[in-house]
Amino acid sequence: MKKRILFFGLIFIFLLIASCKKKEDSGLYLEISFSDTPLTDRLYTNMVYNWKTKENFKGFNKDYKIYVHFWDKNKKILFQDDHYPPIPTSNWKKGKEIKYSRRIYIPQFIDEFDPQFKGEETLKLSIGFYNPENKNDKFNVYNKKITVYPPPIDTPVIIYEDGWYNKEMNPDAQIKEWRWTAKEATCIIDNPRRDALLVIKGGVNKEVLPDQRVIIKINGKVIADFIPETGIFERFIKVKKEILGNNDIFKLTIATDKTFIPAKVYPSSDDERELGIQVSFLYFR
Repeated sequence: MKKRILFFGLIFIFLLIASCKKKEDSGLYLEISFSDTPLTDRLYTNMVYNWKTKENFKGFNKDYKIYVHFWDKNKKILFQDDHYPPIPTSNWKKGKEIKYSRRIYIPQFIDEFDPQFKGEETLKLSIGFYNPENKNDKFNVYNKKITVYPPPIDTPVIIYEDGWYNKEMNPDAQIKEWRWTAKEATCIIDNPRRDALLVIKGGVNKEVLPDQRVIIKINGKVIADFIPETGIFERFIKVKKEILGNNDIFKLTIATDKTFIPAKVYPSSDDERELGIQVSFLYFR
């Protein structure tokens, strides 16, 4: 019996060593960094990928997609950023460096009132390659624990005021969650008294209003005015502290030049609301 245990134990160790060796010999090395440190939840940050192919890199015969998964303490994916790299993997050569960055959003997940909370949380980051056409053709190349803290106490709070309809959801739509605006919608936001980043993601009804404008104002001053190229838009706007004024709060206005009433456009609709823009995400920090 002892011999059988020893035999299977040796096989297990051999397989473990072989597995580690395979990973070491893949010829791929990855460095990850973030533009913001320390990392917090409720944060937009640039995630920098620096892939290095060593001399023993054998190359790829297809264009893999890269999966990027952030796992919470309950072993559930909190968020992910699967993507194709700017240089297709079939063109990766040995002895080269492929460096690029992608903006990610770390959602709110820390409960500071949890009695078990010790001031920080840990996420597991796993990165690898997969073939979208064959779910079994995938492999992991990177695993790391990421420490995340609550945001600073001076992080601005966004209060939705006038001109907003209730939140809606549709898991099958391009925008999963959103709030419709009227012709004009306002928010009151804490003034951080520093330069900040405003991010707005949303949608417009190109079918009904093909040239609808999106107008964004701070304290009545227009900081962005554009016609989205497609039905879905995203804007990153750097806001100088001088625009925010000297008060403890400032007013953000999201407006449009055209609205529509679904019941007057679609025969099957009984929605009498005057709708402007779909806003799925608003971030100021």
